[in-house]
Amino acid sequence: MKKEAQVGKKGTGSDCWVHLEIKESGGIKIELKSKVESMYGKAIRDTVKKMMKFFGIKNALLNVEDSGSLPFVLTARIEAAVKKCFPKKKEEFLAPIHPKNLYKVKRDRFRRTRLYIPGDQPRLIINAGLYKPDGIILDLEDAVAPTEKESARFIVRNALREVDFSGAERMVRINQLPMGIKDLDFIIPHGVHTVLIPKCEDADAVKEIDAYIQTLRVQNKKKNEIYLMPIIESALGAINAYKIA
Repeated sequence: MKKEAQVGKKGTGSDCWVHLEIKESGGIKIELKSKVESMYGKAIRDTVKKMMKFFGIKNALLNVEDSGSLPFVLTARIEAAVKKCFPKKKEEFLAPIHPKNLYKVKRDRFRRTRLYIPGDQPRLIINAGLYKPDGIILDLEDAVAPTEKESARFIVRNALREVDFSGAERMVRINQLPMGIKDLDFIIPHGVHTVLIPKCEDADAVKEIDAYIQTLRVQNKKKNEIYLMPIIESALGAINAYKIA
């Protein structure tokens, strides 16, 4: 059975499009089209080769159309393509966490301004900290098309680790359950401060999410506190608001 996958966007600034086709032989072949190829072509090719070696892929054709993507975007797109071809692969290609992203936040901090950013639009994520909001929300829910949700997780994960958010509270709005549980795997080990629970209608959803977060914290030896922010968006949620709180 032919294994191939494509992720990302063509012609979108600070992003890239990746098509991966697994071959039986021939080694790793890279076809690159980039606006910055003269300066960064070698670095892009080296990253591709490094990732193929990391994931144990020896024969493949990769088409990369780059529109100025930063390393955290390129690696996220490539890994998303690899995981589409090999869903059972558990390895994660992770860069070190940015030293400026090691800060903690308090539960009772000001949240006067919150900047929502679609999790699949890296061009908006890169400079979000310049606006100095109290919180930056990387959105995996309504702002991301259903077909892009899986690959957006890799962008958000890498952004949490590598993008300087200038001291803002790093927040992620996950999808509704049950999809939202899978989102947690991509954010809890990587420095998120607060998880937004959309369309929350009962306390059981909060308890389920919190229980899984605690499991991930133990597994990944994370000592930082992670806060939950249920979002009430329906009449049923309003009726159960006291229990949810």
